[in-house]
Amino acid sequence: MEDASISFLSGILAFLILCSAFFSSSETGMMSLNRYRLKHLVKKKHAGARKASKLLARPDRLIGVILIGNNFVNILASAIATVIAVRLWGDAGIAIATAGLTLIILIFAEVSPKTVAALHPEKIAFPASYLLTPLLKLTYPLVWAVNGITNGFLRLFGINVTEGNNHHLSTEELRTLVNEAGALLPQRNQSMLLGVLELGDVTVSDIMIPRNEVVGIDLDEDLETIIQQLSTSGHTRMPVYRGEVNKVVGILHMRNLAQILHQGQVSKAAILQVIQEPYFVPESTPLQTQLLHFQKQSRRIGLVVDEYGDIQGIVTLEDILEEIVGEMSGDGNEDNQDIHRQDDGSYFIEGAAYIREINKAQDWDLPTDGPKTLNGLITERLEVIPEANVCLQIGRYRLETLQITGNLIKTVRIVAKKRKAEEEE
Repeated sequence: MEDASISFLSGILAFLILCSAFFSSSETGMMSLNRYRLKHLVKKKHAGARKASKLLARPDRLIGVILIGNNFVNILASAIATVIAVRLWGDAGIAIATAGLTLIILIFAEVSPKTVAALHPEKIAFPASYLLTPLLKLTYPLVWAVNGITNGFLRLFGINVTEGNNHHLSTEELRTLVNEAGALLPQRNQSMLLGVLELGDVTVSDIMIPRNEVVGIDLDEDLETIIQQLSTSGHTRMPVYRGEVNKVVGILHMRNLAQILHQGQVSKAAILQVIQEPYFVPESTPLQTQLLHFQKQSRRIGLVVDEYGDIQGIVTLEDILEEIVGEMSGDGNEDNQDIHRQDDGSYFIEGAAYIREINKAQDWDLPTDGPKTLNGLITERLEVIPEANVCLQIGRYRLETLQITGNLIKTVRIVAKKRKAEEEE
């Protein structure tokens, strides 16, 4: 090396710095790859992705070959830089070489290449895998020895390098991933995916039609009233009962009654002949489970019962599907009919409205861990059914009852304060 010219040594030094930049960017690029996109590209037989995936299957070996190469070129570069500096400046060149090379490596071989690799990991990692693969084979004995010592040292602390490749996502992580998709995923598709992920967290009691709103056929009514109800009903399926919903005898599908109606031979006996057996659903059943039950048993409607067997309402297949795709009403109006915005920024909301639906429609965070309806939430907080209009504060929401009928709160006025994050913006 003493006989080599300064220009030749400078050329080698520049080449070593480029090699250092390659190893630094390769490390960051490989570790910054999106594992799920990488699996997708591997399935599409992308050559660079397949090589990168094989290297990442054993990250200890990948890091080993990168660090061996990076340290080797950096140490060799330091030695050459020292020789050059001593020739130019004598003994003072040692300090100059140390300071100068440190700055050069930081800028051109560490920070800059790693920043580029972090921003564009695929453009760096895939081409680099073509060089790292044969380099790993070439230096495998050294890599194996270094990894053997390193892995043995890590085992002393209970770390097993072969168990660190679990990239499964939890439901919450999947929800975050969908929310962060942004423009890559249309808003409509994003809402549907979030709806699917939430099925396991929502029970049938959260979406059921409550008992007081159930429309059915009461066989204790006179036949003329029943025929009039059948002729004007807008429902495809209705429960049939005697006196009250808890005494249900079956589910009537209007299609099964069409021929009898057409022939004008409607009777209570004829209705009983065409009804189906009632299908009961526990109120705590998650929607995801109930959807599978509907599919398995070829059902579209179920009677929701509590722990005592009393009917609390009905749930339909359409109700569950609406949790995924949104409202499927035939009029095309997606506005929530229970919520009415006022000119002053407040909202008039029906007391029977479900809190989940209110939160979803207004992007609010009213508590949902207790009562399901707005009426239930207010009466729980007051611990009494109000006899006159009252005001109360729940979190950042000011609630004012506007209409009370009997033991039900019919209409509520809500004013929502902005969140702290929104106020700071």
